[in-house]
Amino acid sequence: MKTLSSSNTFNFIHQSFIPCNCNPSSSSSSSSSSSLVSFKKTPKTTSLQKLNTESKQQSKRVFFLDVNPLCYEGTNPSLHYFAKWLKLFLSHQVTQSHPVIAVFDGERGSEYRRNLLPSYKANRRKFVARGGGGGGGSGHVGRFYGVISDVLQKCNVPVIKVDGHEADDVVATLAEQVLKKGFRVVIASPDKDFKQLISDNVQIVMPKPELQRWSFYTAKHYRDQYNCDPQSDLSLRCIIGDEVDGVPGIQHLVPSFGWKTALKLIQKHGSLEALLNAAAVRTVGRPYAQDALTKYADYLRRNYEVLALKRDLNVQLLEEWLVDRNTHNDTVALSNLFKYLEESKEPITMRNFVNRPANTSAYVRKKHRNQISVGTDVM
Repeated sequence: MKTLSSSNTFNFIHQSFIPCNCNPSSSSSSSSSSSLVSFKKTPKTTSLQKLNTESKQQSKRVFFLDVNPLCYEGTNPSLHYFAKWLKLFLSHQVTQSHPVIAVFDGERGSEYRRNLLPSYKANRRKFVARGGGGGGGSGHVGRFYGVISDVLQKCNVPVIKVDGHEADDVVATLAEQVLKKGFRVVIASPDKDFKQLISDNVQIVMPKPELQRWSFYTAKHYRDQYNCDPQSDLSLRCIIGDEVDGVPGIQHLVPSFGWKTALKLIQKHGSLEALLNAAAVRTVGRPYAQDALTKYADYLRRNYEVLALKRDLNVQLLEEWLVDRNTHNDTVALSNLFKYLEESKEPITMRNFVNRPANTSAYVRKKHRNQISVGTDVM
């Protein structure tokens, strides 16, 4: 694991476990054969090679795994639950051998938004434990993190954790960089905050407990569900609010200002900011809507700042993360994890992790001295 200090006073913790097979490819066939190729044919060959490369990149998908919400079954932290969904996620039906990047919430990741809105995620049970010596890693998340990162390591999945930032913002930032390189993006998460990123080249794959499988969610699915484009999602959520994340909507202040009114106005004006600017100079709807938009404009702009995902964090995509994932270790690494969980006397939940050693790998070796521990190498 590397820890890099940045000028923005947060640590970028990165584990890269994708093998980098750097087999140098010859950029030209040979000097002797080049004389046999006419000058006119050379540009066509170069263009064709470039086209083939771009075509492969556009068909290739890079998956981002949002780890934290997958560690909860309902409101209860559960390593069993994560293990089940990880196994399904790494199956050939979902990720195949496409690159996968796992992202954790950083320590104090919600502080920025909570300073703007104290109710933000106030009712959620914290996955990241505040406090503890050394500035992080000693709370409950450290005990989960040890097991999870170990399994991901053996499955050749890099793990990203940026202190001071939520995983959502890290994913949004890295997704922008992936798109610029010509790849498509798939975000694996049950978190609806990612819907604001959906486009023709960005999809979501969500766990469906009732179906016991992952399900892809595309721009078409969004249009069919909400009768609008995904680009409108953020503006709509600023007006409607997000009760799960503790972001109140305007209907708490103006009960008649609901989804239908918000959708109609956003469809007409394109975005929340355009709507608020229009409402400041002219009538944009019925009196109750007009009054609400002018009276609570600052309230709505604050919601926007809380709900908008950041796409400009100081974190850089590494080329080695875009290499096809080596899946040879998956079966053994996952089977060892399930074996460990099954042989434990009680479920691995937050409560019974509290009194266990912080070094989970050491605990596993001590507890199951004669067993194969989590993350055994496969040669």
